Amino acid sequence: MLMVDVSGSRDFGTQQQMKKDMITEIAAVLAFSAIQNNDKVGVILFSDRIEKFIPPKKGRTHILRIIRELIDFEPVSRRTNLTEPLRYLTNAIKRRSIAFLISDFLGTDFEESIRIAKKKHDIVGVWVYDTRETDIPPVGLVKVKDAESGEEQWVDSSSRFVREAYRNAWKRRQEDMKDLFKKTGVDYIAVATDQDYVKPLISLFKHRE
Repeated sequence: MLMVDVSGSRDFGTQQQMKKDMITEIAAVLAFSAIQNNDKVGVILFSDRIEKFIPPKKGRTHILRIIRELIDFEPVSRRTNLTEPLRYLTNAIKRRSIAFLISDFLGTDFEESIRIAKKKHDIVGVWVYDTRETDIPPVGLVKVKDAESGEEQWVDSSSRFVREAYRNAWKRRQEDMKDLFKKTGVDYIAVATDQDYVKPLISLFKHRE
């Protein structure tokens, strides 16, 4: 099962590609890997709701349909709720599956949902982020917009205090995510949009062997 984040925050990228493009590529690679093993593949597209469910099937035609959906899909909502796909997975998928949660993980309060889902399924996290989310350059006064809420704010990036606070917020988020996955026993990788995601995926699979 592929649980794929289609919320507004994926429409961001300052390096080689947008987050949504990398999310799509990784999902496609995992889908093709699954059919090589003769596994069924299903997809849950989510924002703060279940946007679309594609039931598990085998075959190349099915995979191509999934990829078309990943490329062309326009969500109803731009917000994120990571609890929704995990709850849907738990309730809708009866047979135990390997479930990849592919997201930038900007949602909060989903630890309990991931614990419950993990009792029934093998959950794997794929965290996609952009390097500009980790650090902001000193380029003066910048107007920033929250892609999910639409809220806008002016930020003085020339301020050392602002840049330091920005970096520290990212470090805290990294630690929080690391702790969450560790506490829940979920394997995960974190990949930036300017990185090669193939090596981390191969390392993940080798670790899981």
